[in-house]
Amino acid sequence: MVRPEEITIQPAKSQAAVKNIAQILLDRAGISAEQIGAAAEVQEESGEDLGQILLRQKVIDEIDLLQAQGELFGLEVKTALPGDISTDFTAAVSIGFLKANRMVPIRTAGDVFVAVNDPYSFQPLDDLRKVLDLETVRCVLCPNSAIVNAINFAYDMTQDTAEEVMQGMDEEDPEALFSEIEETGDLLDDTSDAPVIKLVNLMFSQAVRDNASDIHIEPYQNSLKIRQRLDGILYDMLSPPKHVQSALVSRIKIMAKLNIAEKRLPQDGRLELKIANKEIDVRVSTLPTAFGERVVLRLLDKSSILISLTDLGMPEDRLRQFSREIRAANGIILVTGPTGSGKTTTLYAALTTINSTDVNIITVEDPIEYRISGIGQVQVNSKINLTFASGLRSIVRQDPDVILVGEIRDSETAQIAIQSALTGHLVFSTLHTNDSASAVTRLRDMGIEPFLISSSVNAILAQRLIRVICSHCREEYEPDALELEKMGISLEEAAGRRVYRGRGCNKCLHTGYRGRSGIFELLLLDKDMKSTILKTADSNTIKKLAIEKGMITLRQDGIGKIFAGVTTIEEVFRVAHE
Repeated sequence: MVRPEEITIQPAKSQAAVKNIAQILLDRAGISAEQIGAAAEVQEESGEDLGQILLRQKVIDEIDLLQAQGELFGLEVKTALPGDISTDFTAAVSIGFLKANRMVPIRTAGDVFVAVNDPYSFQPLDDLRKVLDLETVRCVLCPNSAIVNAINFAYDMTQDTAEEVMQGMDEEDPEALFSEIEETGDLLDDTSDAPVIKLVNLMFSQAVRDNASDIHIEPYQNSLKIRQRLDGILYDMLSPPKHVQSALVSRIKIMAKLNIAEKRLPQDGRLELKIANKEIDVRVSTLPTAFGERVVLRLLDKSSILISLTDLGMPEDRLRQFSREIRAANGIILVTGPTGSGKTTTLYAALTTINSTDVNIITVEDPIEYRISGIGQVQVNSKINLTFASGLRSIVRQDPDVILVGEIRDSETAQIAIQSALTGHLVFSTLHTNDSASAVTRLRDMGIEPFLISSSVNAILAQRLIRVICSHCREEYEPDALELEKMGISLEEAAGRRVYRGRGCNKCLHTGYRGRSGIFELLLLDKDMKSTILKTADSNTIKKLAIEKGMITLRQDGIGKIFAGVTTIEEVFRVAHE
């Protein structure tokens, strides 16, 4: 056991220690003496720790540094921390202290230690030992991200339960509603005692912890229901008493800077939150109903990393075709599907793939969901008449190579998009249609001439999101004939092939699913397809020709994922039944 007071290296980091760290990094991290020398020159000027300089310069990574420090001080290094930790310490130690000093006490069934990111944190470590009444404490070096995750988990788990919060709620609590929210910071740090604030914080933190995409606050005659959407499906979340409805809605409207006195008209707003070190952008929509205002909150994790095309779940053959199309010199690429089918994510993945210094990419969106470095992004604002059409008209004068139009909603936007494609631009956009062939019919309904469609559109990608079977409770089973029949799968096709489902466990909140993937239908407009479009706008005729030419439909792609063990028969039938 290592006592903090027994560690003899001083915080000032003696020259001997610096030399030891340098030698260890030379021996273990595979870096050169020249890189050490360059970092040492920076250290002479700034006085900064040598390891931190090398880390900032990306000569080494965090694990390299921790392993070197562990060898120097004789400390164990852990790359991850256990998930089943005790949260007893949260009552005695503030979350701010632990985050500021990058340390967290870990107590499991068979072990007790303190995970630290900086082995020179002598005084905070000693303070923590005294507060927790630990005579001795074993120190373990750990990456900062793992420590922060453990802290957030511990304090999130010890938040007041919904029942405790709702028991303390009063119908009128005006001072609590208007309390300062600008400087709250991380919601987990909020120590407000006001029940309405506790309930809102609990609602947001639970939704973020569960990776929910939406929160619905739904008023009924004698009840109030809060639901959250997980992987595209709504689940009950909380059921507060009816009398808290007004206070709850008002609190959210204040946070979103909406007019709390106006309860007869729909309102739209947005707010930004920080929960467990995640930057969350929340779109707020209110709608007056017979029993009060209904509120829908769309949550977007701005700190999440944009996924690449290879992570979408697109089969290899369609991925190659789509990757070729997004690198075309001009034309239109349409992504179709209902709301919430992942169209925007696919377009962002495509833009990220082709984004480079020699390509000028400009987008017009409503709203801008992800900020991408190196791309000019324009936010639609109907209040000042900045629509998709007017924004697109201005973008064309900005000498773009690639244009993204968030959605083609009307004939004017469609006309400008097609003219842009015909004048040498590559245009990406979305349409709300059921399949790829229906996109042609939709453009015809907007008044676009067939010859313009055939000469400008390069490819149409239809997609849906399917829930993925939870890997922790996945089990093989024998589907009955009725299940196979509803998907159009014959017994001969299923013979000898495995089908899976999820039993339901704590990891997937007993749903049997965890995460989502995509199923795709890619329609390429070759000469034969363009000739057919010139003759007819019937989606069935277009789809029939596309299938004859080898197009894989949404249902067929879904069946492939069933037999690959990715998803279930019920899930594919839900999103892609014909």
